[in-house]
Amino acid sequence: MKLEFHGADRNVTGSCHLVRCQDKCILIDCGMYQGGREMDEENRQDFGFDPASVDVLLLTHGHLDHCGRIPLLVKKGFKGKIVTTAATRELARLVMLDSAGIQEEDAKYKNKKLRKNGKTEDATPLYTTLDALTCLDYFHDITAYNHSYDLGPDMKATFYDAGHILGAASILLELSENSCNKKILYSGDLGYFGRAILRDPAVPPDADIVVMESTYGDRLHKQLGPSIHELYEAIEVTLKRGGNVLIPSFALERTQEILYYLREGIEQGMVKENVQVFLDSPMAISATEIFQRHPECFDEEAWQIFKTGNDPFELPGLHYSRETAQSIALKQVKGAVIIAGSGMATGGRIRHHLRHNLWRNEASVVFVGFAAHGTLARRIIDGQDPVRIFGKEIDVRAQIYTIGGFSAHGDQEDLLHWHSRTGNPELTFLVHGEEKAMKTLSGLLENTRVEMPELHQVYELE
Repeated sequence: MKLEFHGADRNVTGSCHLVRCQDKCILIDCGMYQGGREMDEENRQDFGFDPASVDVLLLTHGHLDHCGRIPLLVKKGFKGKIVTTAATRELARLVMLDSAGIQEEDAKYKNKKLRKNGKTEDATPLYTTLDALTCLDYFHDITAYNHSYDLGPDMKATFYDAGHILGAASILLELSENSCNKKILYSGDLGYFGRAILRDPAVPPDADIVVMESTYGDRLHKQLGPSIHELYEAIEVTLKRGGNVLIPSFALERTQEILYYLREGIEQGMVKENVQVFLDSPMAISATEIFQRHPECFDEEAWQIFKTGNDPFELPGLHYSRETAQSIALKQVKGAVIIAGSGMATGGRIRHHLRHNLWRNEASVVFVGFAAHGTLARRIIDGQDPVRIFGKEIDVRAQIYTIGGFSAHGDQEDLLHWHSRTGNPELTFLVHGEEKAMKTLSGLLENTRVEMPELHQVYELE
């Protein structure tokens, strides 16, 4: 029995883990590398295993750094089954198609520049829209929380609610090979306790080996209540100045959470009822519609709102900007809240809004999520001034807010609490985090040996 880590590079997010047991190859996630400088070449490199050898892919959730290379996996020969929850299948479809579209557009832009410079080589997308659509044929089996999925003789997988985004799961593998019997628990990405919309992470089962994310292993989040009020205050102060509030937001979960709290703020009189809110992200709009189709994933409070016939994500003054022309027209808007992707400002429509607002003293930018090293969001948060956007140096004059309480990831306390309930595992692998976060978390874990695997590192289990 072997554990292989093919997405564990430090300071770069991208989840991809392989388990070899008996004659089976079981892949957990197949994510796209994100963070740092341009990741295109890294994403084009070999997986570290033969895609055709993989029998089943277990997908923890629909974020790009967990599902983003599935179309490439299929393109390179994968013929197995993809197993995940119903909500994750819908979100992964949305994310992969969006990724394919972006890559096709990037390739078209690069080829235009190459031709302009008299070069004959072609830039090609990592995968196309057709590739993304093709991989959906491999989602044969959809599993529910707390139900086991048979992987073969003496091998099964069980999905548990991870509380991270809609449909997200932790996965327990129960495997036997010769005299080796192991319970291997993959945390996936874990949510934090007491958040809105989704349930808390489920109590994990006992495990011999834990593979755990460590995104916030070195810090605690701000308290949620004060974070919500800080958001309301940022909006109030900025609108009084006549500026726009820009919220770079991830289309999955974070956008819906912000809409949820804006609705609550208006209902409680904390936010003006006539505030104009523009959701300028086709992907986030589609994700919100997927949320509306899966209330079975909601916590009790959000479920009660839904049960009364109300929409927890609907508020007065909310406008959806699907079309490019609608997005461009927002250049003329003043005194509004604009929510747009991407959350790390590495692409998407938010970069255009930053170009038109970042240099304005009356504007504000509110970051509500994790920003990896090297991303535009991280450079702004770290105080770089000016920053380069679309080839131009833009002064940073807007008020910058970082509100950590909205993170979809559990903080250090949540991670330790979750791990403490896994039954004293003999071995814990820390993945999916920056090196500082991993090392800090490693020093706090008790009664378990801790490893921080390198990219493509293989561990033999006995």
